[in-house]
Amino acid sequence: MTADALPAAMRRPGLRISVLMGVLGVVYGDIGTSPLYAFKASLDHFKNGGVSQAAVLGILSLIFWSLILIVTVKYVLLVMHADNRGEGGILALMALALRVTTNETSRRVLAIVGVVGACLFFGDGVITPAISVLSAVEGLEIAAPSLQEFVLPISVAVIVGLFAVQSWGTGGVGKVFGPVMAVWFGVIGLLGLSEIVRSPSILAALSPTYAVALMLHYKVLAFVALGSIVLAVTGAEALYADMGHFGAKPIRLAWLWFVLPCLVLNYFGQGALVLAEPAAMENPFFLLAPAWLRLPLVMLATVATVIASQALISGAFSIARQCMQLGYLPRMTVLHTSATEEGQIYVPQVNMALLIGVVLLVLAFKTSDNLAAAYGIAVTGTFICTCVLAAVVFRRQFHWSRATSLTVFGFFFVIDTLFFAANALKVPEGGWVPLVLALALMALMTSWKRGRDLLLARSKQDSLPLTSFLARLPQSRTVRVPGMAIFMTGNPDYVPAALLHNLKHNKVLHEKVLFVTVINVDEPETMSSDRFEVEELAPGIHRVIMHYGFMESPNLPRDIAALRSHGIDFDPMQASYFLGRETLVAATVPKLPLWRLWLFLVMARNAVSAVEFFRIPSDRVVELGVRVAI
Repeated sequence: MTADALPAAMRRPGLRISVLMGVLGVVYGDIGTSPLYAFKASLDHFKNGGVSQAAVLGILSLIFWSLILIVTVKYVLLVMHADNRGEGGILALMALALRVTTNETSRRVLAIVGVVGACLFFGDGVITPAISVLSAVEGLEIAAPSLQEFVLPISVAVIVGLFAVQSWGTGGVGKVFGPVMAVWFGVIGLLGLSEIVRSPSILAALSPTYAVALMLHYKVLAFVALGSIVLAVTGAEALYADMGHFGAKPIRLAWLWFVLPCLVLNYFGQGALVLAEPAAMENPFFLLAPAWLRLPLVMLATVATVIASQALISGAFSIARQCMQLGYLPRMTVLHTSATEEGQIYVPQVNMALLIGVVLLVLAFKTSDNLAAAYGIAVTGTFICTCVLAAVVFRRQFHWSRATSLTVFGFFFVIDTLFFAANALKVPEGGWVPLVLALALMALMTSWKRGRDLLLARSKQDSLPLTSFLARLPQSRTVRVPGMAIFMTGNPDYVPAALLHNLKHNKVLHEKVLFVTVINVDEPETMSSDRFEVEELAPGIHRVIMHYGFMESPNLPRDIAALRSHGIDFDPMQASYFLGRETLVAATVPKLPLWRLWLFLVMARNAVSAVEFFRIPSDRVVELGVRVAI
C-alpha cells in the first residue's frame, strides 16, 4: 500500500501509529479475544473418544475460511464501502437502504430488518462482557489451580468495576487501549508461531479441503460444531460499526497486516498443541504459554477482555442514541464525557440495564463453555440482517446488476443462515437468552414507534392549522408582551397545543415567537448549512425547523443562538420555552393492542423530559398540561 492510499491523517508520520493504535484498541477488542474460547468450544464437540487429526485440521480450516470469507471479504472488502457519510453500523446501513427504496411496503420490511439487527446487537452487548471476562479469569484454573474457587467472584468484581467507571468516559482510558491490544495480538501471535514451528504440518489446514472433509465425514456433528466455530468471527460487525471513528482504510490496514495474521497464528498454534498433547484440550489457549508466563497472560487476557467489553458497551450507548433519534426508543439521559469528541457518550439507563444483564448471565451460566451456547445466535442474526440490507444498498446505490447482487450476497446469506441454523440448535442450552432479549427489545421499540406515530396523528387531528391561526391573529386583538416565546411542536404546520393553552389562560402573545420543530434525518450528522429552515410567518413570528442526524444530540439553546445569522435576535435571558406536558390515557377504543398500549404508556411515563433531553435551562421553561387519549 502506497502512502497516497492512506487516509490524510495516517500520511502524517506523527499520527500514523496513533490512528492504528486507536483502531486496535476500539475496533478489534471483541474479535481479538475470541481465541480464548472459540477453538476450545469447537473442539469440545469432537472430544468423545479422543480428538482425531482430521477433526482438528477441519476445525482450523473452517475457522480460517470463516475469517477470510465473513470478515475479510464480506465486511472489510464489501460492506465497509456502504458508508452513510462515513458512518457504519446496522442502523446506518438501514438508513441507506431506506433512502434508496421508494416502495412503502419494502421500506417497512427494511426498517424491521434494521431494528431486529439492532436488538440482536444489544443481546450481543450483554453476552460479550460475560463470556470474555469469564474466559480470561478462568485462566487462573491453569496458572494457579488453588484460585479456582475465586474465578466467579473475581469475574463479577471485574464486570462491576468496568460498568462503574463508564461515567468517567473512555477518552483518558482509551489512550492505553491501543498499546495494550497491540501487545495482546503480538503475544498471542508469537505463542501460536512457536508451536507452529514445532509442528509446521498444521499449516495444511489452510486448504479448504479439510473443512469440506470434516463436513462430509462428521455430517450432523460438524453442522452442530458450526455454532461454536462462528465464535471466531464475533466482533466482525464492529469493523463496520466503528468505521466512522477512524475511516475504512486504517481498519482494513490493521486487519490485513496485523490482526488477521496474529489470530490465524494463534488458532493454528492451539491446533498444533492439541495434536501434540491431547491433554491440552482442557484449555489450549493458556497451555500454549510456558508455565512462567501463564499468570501474566491471565492478567493480560483480563485487561484485553475488559477492552473488548468496553468497545461493545460504548457501541450499545451509540446504538441506543441512534434508536432514540430515529424514533424507536423514548428519550433517555445522554451525557457527553468529552468536550471535543461528539461520539463519547454515557447513557446511565443503558449502562445499568447492561450491568444487571451481564452479572445475571455470569451467575446463571458460571463458565464460559456454558455461555458459548448463548453467544453465537445474536451474532449470526446480525450477520443476516446486514446481508439483506447490504444487498439492497449495493443493488440500488452502487447500481450492481440484480444477478451480481443476488449472487454475491446470496452466497453470504447462505453461509450466515447455516451459521444461524447451527446456533439455533443451542436454543435449549442458552441460545434462548439473546432471542428473548431481542424479542423484548423488538416489542418495546415497535410499540414506541407505533405509539408515537399515533400520538402525532392524534395531535394533528386535534390541532388548528397554522395558516388559519395566523390569518385570524390581526383581528384577534391579542396583547403582545415583551420577550421571546419558543414553542416546541412536532408538526410545523399546526399550532402547538401549548400556545393555544397559553392564549386561553394568559391571553397574551410574546413580541417574538418561534415555532421550533426538531426533525431527525437518516444521516449520521447534518451539515451546518442544512441545520436550519427559517421562515418568517408574520411580524415577529418565525417557524424554525432544526435537522439532526442520528449520531447527534440536540442542544436547543446553543442552536437557537446560531439563528442570529438568520436575522433572529436571540437573548437567552429574555426567552421562555413553552412545552406541552402530555398526559397519555387509553382511548375508549384503543388503536393499539392492550399489551402494546401498556408498554407505550410505561415508556412514556419513564422517558426523560424534553427539558433535559434538549438541554433547555429548567428556569426558562413553562409547561402546560395536555391530556391525550390514544
